[in-house]
Order: sequence, then structure tokens, then C-alpha cells
Amino acid sequence: MVAYPNPDGIEIHFARLQGDANLVDLWEAARAVGVKPGTIRVWVSRRKIEPVLNGEAGMYFHLPTIKAAAEGGAKHKPADPAANSRGPHAHAA
Repeated sequence: MVAYPNPDGIEIHFARLQGDANLVDLWEAARAVGVKPGTIRVWVSRRKIEPVLNGEAGMYFHLPTIKAAAEGGAKHKPADPAANSRGPHAHAA
């Protein structure tokens, strides 16, 4: 089960028939929420979101679902921003 599920396929289909363009490819989804396409791929691999369509033409996502996932943020945010950095750290003895 994903953290941010897509709406039912029937709802997406009828929304597309009415001219609602909420089905976007990977690059458009990343651009819309201000992240890199690799971030979207990580969200998919970690089961935060899932593509509506995934085939030879690439992955397509439901834009409102992507926006909700982006607003949701990370599961764990350390209190100290430096705790999220990489590199050598001085540990207390």
C-alpha cells in the first residue's frame, strides 16, 4: 500500500474526458512540485506514490497526488539540520 494513493482509474478517465490535464509524465511532475525527477523515482521505490501508467512511454502520474506527497514531506526530519549531512562527524565520547 502506498502512502499517497491515486484516485480510481474511472475518475481519472472521466476527468481527462472533461479536459482536466492532471495526468503528467515524470519530468512535468517533478517540475510542478520543484524536485528532481530522481526524487520522484525515489518516492516510487519507497512506496510513497505510484505511477498511474508505467510502460514503454515512461511513467505518468496524477498531479494532485504528486503535490500532496510533496507537501507531506519526509517521514523523519532531524531536529538538528546538521544531523542530516554527510561526512566525518565528531562523536561525543
